[in-house]
Amino acid sequence: MESILQCVLHVSVTILLLLGHMITALEVPLDPKLLEGLPQPPTITHQSPKDYIVDPRESIVVHCEAKGKPHPSFSWTRNGTHFDIDKDPKVTMKPGAGTLVIDISGEKPEAYEGVYQCTARNEHGAAVSNNIVVRQSRSPLWAKERIEPIVVQEGVSLVLQCRPPAGLPPPIIFWMDNNFLRLIQNSRVSQALNGDLYFSNVRTEDTRSDYICYARFPHTQTIQQKQPITVRVLNVDAINETMAAFLNDTDFFSDSPSGERRPTFLVPSGASSSAMVLRGDVLQLECIAEGLPTPEISWRKDSGDLPMNRTTLHNFQKTLMISDVTEADAGDYRCMASNSQGAVYHIITVTVKAAPYWISTPKNLILAPKETGVLSCLPSGNPKPIISWSMNGIPIENSPRDPSRKVEEDSIIFSDVQPGSSAVYQCNTSNEFGYLLANAFVNVLAEPPRVLTRPNEVYQVIANGPALLDCATFGSPIPKITWFKEGQNSVLDGDDYEQHNNGSLEIHTAQKADSGKYTCVAINSLGKKENHVYLEVKEPTRILKQPEYKVVQRKGNVLFECKVKHDPSLIPTMTWLKNDGELPDDERFVVDMDSLTIYNVTEGDEGTYTCIMNTTLDQDSASARLTLVEATPTPAIIYDQPDPPTDLEMTELRARSVQLTWVPGSDNNSPIQRFIIQYEDVLHQQGVWHNLTEVPGTKTTAHLALSPYVLYAFRVLAVNEVGFSQPSYPSARYQTEPAAPEENPSEVDAAGNEHDNLVISWKALTSLQSSGPGLQYKVSWRQTDGDRDWESVTVANVSKYVVLGTPTYVPFEVKVQAVNDYGSAPEPTAVRGFSGEDLPMAPPEAVQVLVENSTLAEVQWDPINPQMVRGWLMGYKVYYWKEDPQIEEQKVLTFGRNKTQGKLPGLQPYSQYTFNVRAFNEKGEGPSSPNQQFNTPEGVPGPPASLRITNPSLDSLTVEWGPPVELNGQLTGYTLRYQPINSTNELGPLEEVTLPANTTSCTLHSLKYSTRYKFYLNANTVKGAGPAVTEETVIIMDEGHTELPHPVFPTTLSLRPPFPKVHLSSPGFGNVSSSVGEDGAVLSWEYWGQDKNLFVEYTVDNSKEEWTKESVNGSQTYLLKGLKAGTSYKVRVVAKDHTGVTVHSSQELSITVPVIPSQQVDIATQGWFIGLMCAIALLILVLLIACFIKRNKGGKYPVKEKEDAHADPEIQPMKDDDGTFGEYSDTEDHKPLKGSRTPSNGTVKKDDSDDSLVDYGEGGEGQFNEDGSFIGQYSGKKERDTAEGNESSEAPSPVNAMNSFV
Repeated sequence: MESILQCVLHVSVTILLLLGHMITALEVPLDPKLLEGLPQPPTITHQSPKDYIVDPRESIVVHCEAKGKPHPSFSWTRNGTHFDIDKDPKVTMKPGAGTLVIDISGEKPEAYEGVYQCTARNEHGAAVSNNIVVRQSRSPLWAKERIEPIVVQEGVSLVLQCRPPAGLPPPIIFWMDNNFLRLIQNSRVSQALNGDLYFSNVRTEDTRSDYICYARFPHTQTIQQKQPITVRVLNVDAINETMAAFLNDTDFFSDSPSGERRPTFLVPSGASSSAMVLRGDVLQLECIAEGLPTPEISWRKDSGDLPMNRTTLHNFQKTLMISDVTEADAGDYRCMASNSQGAVYHIITVTVKAAPYWISTPKNLILAPKETGVLSCLPSGNPKPIISWSMNGIPIENSPRDPSRKVEEDSIIFSDVQPGSSAVYQCNTSNEFGYLLANAFVNVLAEPPRVLTRPNEVYQVIANGPALLDCATFGSPIPKITWFKEGQNSVLDGDDYEQHNNGSLEIHTAQKADSGKYTCVAINSLGKKENHVYLEVKEPTRILKQPEYKVVQRKGNVLFECKVKHDPSLIPTMTWLKNDGELPDDERFVVDMDSLTIYNVTEGDEGTYTCIMNTTLDQDSASARLTLVEATPTPAIIYDQPDPPTDLEMTELRARSVQLTWVPGSDNNSPIQRFIIQYEDVLHQQGVWHNLTEVPGTKTTAHLALSPYVLYAFRVLAVNEVGFSQPSYPSARYQTEPAAPEENPSEVDAAGNEHDNLVISWKALTSLQSSGPGLQYKVSWRQTDGDRDWESVTVANVSKYVVLGTPTYVPFEVKVQAVNDYGSAPEPTAVRGFSGEDLPMAPPEAVQVLVENSTLAEVQWDPINPQMVRGWLMGYKVYYWKEDPQIEEQKVLTFGRNKTQGKLPGLQPYSQYTFNVRAFNEKGEGPSSPNQQFNTPEGVPGPPASLRITNPSLDSLTVEWGPPVELNGQLTGYTLRYQPINSTNELGPLEEVTLPANTTSCTLHSLKYSTRYKFYLNANTVKGAGPAVTEETVIIMDEGHTELPHPVFPTTLSLRPPFPKVHLSSPGFGNVSSSVGEDGAVLSWEYWGQDKNLFVEYTVDNSKEEWTKESVNGSQTYLLKGLKAGTSYKVRVVAKDHTGVTVHSSQELSITVPVIPSQQVDIATQGWFIGLMCAIALLILVLLIACFIKRNKGGKYPVKEKEDAHADPEIQPMKDDDGTFGEYSDTEDHKPLKGSRTPSNGTVKKDDSDDSLVDYGEGGEGQFNEDGSFIGQYSGKKERDTAEGNESSEAPSPVNAMNSFV
């Protein structure tokens, strides 16, 4: 195993060192131990970082180390000028290196700040370091400040600002208390990226006087402390008790809501924001929300999933971090804050830029004299970086001219190099975000071959496996490698051997006969070098008897056998595993050389047991399962996969066929359904088994068709309903005789990739298809134009061939024929193709343009001469752009190869355009035709930029607007139309006003009050009217008071022709308007969304009250009642999904409820009241007449004495009015009834009728005699009723009410 590891190590070194063999120039190995004594230009091996921050308390050490042959000397520049270290006693340079040591004791560190650059130089060139910016670390003190205590109401949000001093580098922020314990943070209380401490909502336990922000400066290991902050959280009761004590000398926050509320974002603000990050950096996005209950934060990316392996969430999911940012991470990121009251989201648009980074850095080159090489510098970045070249630290344009050097933008091409032209070249690439500097030297050497592989190396491999023999070399020119085997004079090549480009020799299927001594020879024009290695081929390790499946009863014993065969020179090691783990440490498990015995089996012993035989080169393993069963009188039938077949035997051996027979194994109670015969190509694919054929389970023989030049081994598998058996042991091997190939390569293709070549490619034959040794390919080609002869070449071990020096894009016929040592395959069919293309040489001619209208033009051209195409004409491209300094974007339209005209749609009216036409083929575009210009005519203008209503009065208002953004010509004026809208949304007559082009406002008079108006405004050019913008408003008038509600801002353009509709409000809603009357505010809108759960929400303007929500049941108008007069409200319409989340919201409208003057209504003038009183008077009159009639029948009765005796205070005034009441007589019946008045308090007894005469009797038993006369007298009951009446709260009777009008 150690030998294999050493072999792999040497192969890896060889691959790294000799990749240059694949190109014309040799890449230099940098290890001096491998190339001792080679001259070498300087190479920077160690330098300080570009941004170098130093501790002002220590000496400044600026590193610069380099190697080269001879060892380089060093010099420095500071701030772009030479830095003479000999003149400064404080500055020294380390011996053997360029590292500067600056002693700043007693000096100001600022004196040595600056930009340093190191140059390492020897006689072969000069390498330079990066620009090293040296700055001292700074840890300034916190500014002194007086922090007032903060008193907040429980439940509100709070931000404690840290504002640390700016340091270099920036400090690390953390919050602690007076006891130097970190403040506990959670989803409610957390620290933001800027160091501030955020409370989503405060609680009474947040009250403390030691909120302290600390800043730790890492370079100087110092910590600065901010003054402690005192926070006191009060609930409502505590506010009432302590307001007076804190009001005079503290900030008091009492206007924030403290109840439950939906989240709002504290950081960042608004609905959206943007962020920029550099490629490779860490993207940090932060969302902190306030609300009650505490909101939960979630993140997602709108355009895709978050990168799983690079995304982490921090700070209780408030911070999203994506490491190692790539361009794919750009896009919109949405953070959502939600609690039981609702949800809100914020969109952060992330753009990814990139400082320069290497796609391919310049590689050091070693070139032999007269050789050719390329030094490439391939950076990338965003914006695209600029490349500049220097030689030995001097800009290349200022360096001596060298005819063997040609400088391109991103490469330097060296041809026919001469000795002494070695140098170090610097590639500097930069953009606004940084720069990269790379040194690469070109070393012109003439060196004989050197073999880098250790001599007499021994390689050990397993038979029938591959063997790789290493021969790492170095030389200039590049040496050619050949291999020989001891006892053979011929070069090792062919099917059995493959020599790689790095010089290694691979034997695909190593056999015992391949063991021995091998010699690799490296030759170039300056010399020759040999090296010897040894190959030992070992027998493979094989398990001959595998452990078998065992079923055992409890307390029984079980034996697993594992017999192995291995190479006697290798030391084997047997290992047993249970369920892929170690065996239990139990004395019941006994391991012998080739077996495992388990005594007294228990339930825990069930499992899979595996034997593994290891050697230093290979291993083999086999497994079997142990199942424990209970003892039963009749054992159950066990169905299992069949046992493998045995005794494989080949008969009837012929050149292309053989008959195979075998003995079936046990079917294990499940009949065998079929046998599968597999083969192994030991010669070409050792260890890989392929299915050859199948036969029914009743057969035990198979006739097998064979291919030539294959070393066959066969095996058989049995299949039943349970599954597949283990494979049988392989049969004896049988090799068929070689023959000529029977088929040619497929997928033959011919196409050039350069203008002067033809690449012929094909799919190589497999080893099974080769039919014999020495497989080669005869590649033939000829031009089809004219009578040309076939040219051909024979190649091996490749699948393509490049024909050089061909004319540009001419047709060829190609053929690829398989050939081996025994003959050729049948003649192949020729395939047609073309040599490589080149860019077209000429542009299309006769280019002209026809302007069809203000937005469309047609470009015409003549077809390009086919001789000028130099390839397959793909078509034509028309480049056109608007001559506008603010618009630099070119547009390109592509047209087919048969097109000679094309239309340019979507042009801007009244504009000047420039265009040209180019032909293109698969190689690219040809030259462009001369630029031509054309002008588009005028068109209709765009809609006015704005429209609003101002200065409303009783019968007039002013319409103001902004000119169209897209004029599309010279404006000739504006057309303003307006019409009233009645309560059923029907439109009235349309009025039209024509206005000059230089006006932006118009005052309309004689308008109707309390009427909704709709206005249409469009701009005009000579081509007609453009689309209109609309707006609606309402004028409301009350008694002595006219008030126009807040203007309704334009939300859409009319849907009615010719006015296209444009939604300017939130998605889903449009034409939102309001009007205010005595009954409330009427809202109307249009909704285009799918969600039908619509609500009207309103709140008092300029307050922090929560929004009140009312359902509108899917209608498009709603009357909002219960609003307070004289109050301004904010109103909006929202649509919610089935979960209650808002999906659409209209713009917010401001409405003011007018104050309606109180109107006193005289009830006496109301018709219903007059009618009621007349009916009551008529009823009383009827009752009085009936009473008088009954009295007249009874004669005259003395009652005066009774009246005087009782002296009723209520009755007495009645007598005073008209003298003595006297006696009732016939003569008095026709007089007015003056005594029918209520008691002084105006009430009557609750349960008595208003018009009853019972009250004048005693004990409620007032009586009449038989002629109907009243015989009761006034009694004490009347007095009691009067007293009760004084305490009663009943309303006056209709009689009393009637008396008030008499």
